[in-house]
Amino acid sequence: MGGTRAQKEAWFTKLNELFEAYTSIFIVNVDNVGSQQMHQIRASLRGKAVVLMGKNTMVRRAIRQIISEKPEFEKLMPHVKGNIGFVFTSGDLKEVRTAILSNRVAAPARAGAYAPDDVTVKAGNTGMEPGKTSFFQALGVPTKIARGTIEIVSDVKVVTAGTRVGSSEAMLLNMLNISPFTYGMTVVQIYDNGNTFESSVLDVEEEDLIKQFTSGIKQIAAISLALNFPTIASVAHSLVNSYKNLLAVSLATDYEFEGSKKAKEYLANPDAFAAAPAAAAATEAAPAAAAAEEEKKEDAEESDDDMGFGLFD
Repeated sequence: MGGTRAQKEAWFTKLNELFEAYTSIFIVNVDNVGSQQMHQIRASLRGKAVVLMGKNTMVRRAIRQIISEKPEFEKLMPHVKGNIGFVFTSGDLKEVRTAILSNRVAAPARAGAYAPDDVTVKAGNTGMEPGKTSFFQALGVPTKIARGTIEIVSDVKVVTAGTRVGSSEAMLLNMLNISPFTYGMTVVQIYDNGNTFESSVLDVEEEDLIKQFTSGIKQIAAISLALNFPTIASVAHSLVNSYKNLLAVSLATDYEFEGSKKAKEYLANPDAFAAAPAAAAATEAAPAAAAAEEEKKEDAEESDDDMGFGLFD
């Protein structure tokens, strides 16, 4: 960013204004992203976020100037490396990330470039003349001649993710008109209200967070109960356990309170409590049985009436 002094001062001013205005920052990598694609990304983020690019030396300098007032921004420093930029937003982080990652363009394989993904050449007819068979053989791609053209016999992986694309592999993919890679912004790190975290954190669903939180509370409660050290998580369990102990003492002695009265009555005469549900069930079943009996009688009467007539009466 070799601009004039005035341009650099304007850039510093804009960066400071964005730091003040927005609560969240996406640190994005823009390797292999062209100017036209960058324009499209800015357009897709309009109204949701603001993209700011700049030299890393200028970014570090700007961050150092505001660290004294806002020390939380020091967490950005380790990630200011490589071909990066900032996307400022106060909107929903998942929506903004989707907008950032969705704008990708297909690109041909270039010799010497790192492959972001594995590249496999599928089996099938290439439409090439037989004279280029030796080229396929040099790359270990099995072929045969079918109807005067070269046909690839089986799928072959020609490029492995994370390795450099060789000149022969790049030439083969270009000859086959295969553009195996897609390029666009990638999210390096996310800063949100003083915290930094990886993009994968946004993939965690709320249900998973609730489960993890609940599991943590249970573990704290169990430890508190085992150590007999009361905490907010264990208070409810302590109260229930104390009530159980009090109920047990009441049942074992003559002491009685409202909660233990019914329990004592049950232990003294369990048959009475067993008979009560049976009587209630019988009471509920009686109307249903009467209705069924009435319906049966009506069906019988209708059947008797029909028997009084002949087929031709």
